[in-house]
Amino acid sequence: MTKIAIIGSGFIGRAWAITFARAGFDVALADHAQGAPEAALAYIEGVLPDLADNDLLNGASPEAVRARLSATTSYAQALDGAAHAQENAPEDLTIKKYLYEELDALAGPDTVLASSTSALLPSLFSKHLKGRERVCVCHPINPPYLIPAVEVVPAPWTSADTMTRAADLMRAAGQSPIVMKKELDGFVMNRMQGALLEEAFRLVADGYASVEDVDIGIREGLALRWSFMGPFETIDLNAPGGVADYVARYQQIYERISPDQWRRVDWAGPVLETVLAERRARLPEDGLAERQVWRDRRLMALAAHKRKAAKDIGA
Repeated sequence: MTKIAIIGSGFIGRAWAITFARAGFDVALADHAQGAPEAALAYIEGVLPDLADNDLLNGASPEAVRARLSATTSYAQALDGAAHAQENAPEDLTIKKYLYEELDALAGPDTVLASSTSALLPSLFSKHLKGRERVCVCHPINPPYLIPAVEVVPAPWTSADTMTRAADLMRAAGQSPIVMKKELDGFVMNRMQGALLEEAFRLVADGYASVEDVDIGIREGLALRWSFMGPFETIDLNAPGGVADYVARYQQIYERISPDQWRRVDWAGPVLETVLAERRARLPEDGLAERQVWRDRRLMALAAHKRKAAKDIGA
């Protein structure tokens, strides 16, 4: 059985552990913080029954998936025999640099060292490493056991073999890798999400729409298609002659509005008071945790529906 080391057992690490264990991998959770790996296992034990109820454990029982998981405070123990290490340390470059020196020294020469970072380029924390060619980013949208997209990002010196092995492993774990050709600040998903958030803040700041109306536009509009199609397939199907026909018909609209979208609104400026007031009116702060559980259960139901739809009508 292929072994996966999870370095850091917090919010992202424990989600990755579920993802890999569900796919049949032997998973070792490692965290230097006393009690952290055990706490992660306890959290996982609470999530597995919900996943089983939604048929999201690949036919395995919660007990069988749990049996594939182990916990340790020793990175060396977790890395021993691991084909892949998924690192989940804080988004702090100094921490990453020191941590990767340790991982590079401890891991076997064939172990892929992958970071879950959402904001740091892999070149920034791997340049000085002896084994830098086996370092890449595998950035998920959390939780990866419900959202399959994961960005696989190389540093300039990451080997082609590392990229192939990382992407293949993600597919084997049930993920959908976005294999980038070179590193770029923000990668793919945060750049697309950022473009949408920029416009959302502008619409509210300039008084064109309320926070809820912007959310409705995505939730009850664009997201219904985007939950199973990307933007290029969407426009390919939205004109009789496909993508070229769409460009001929509609590019002029986007050319016209594009100059208005070059101006940034400070998210932390006056608009934040409006966003906070409207969001807290709909959801008090003390209801956030409960709503997060609701979100994850909705994601479970959506993931189960998409799997069934893929079998019934095709992906």
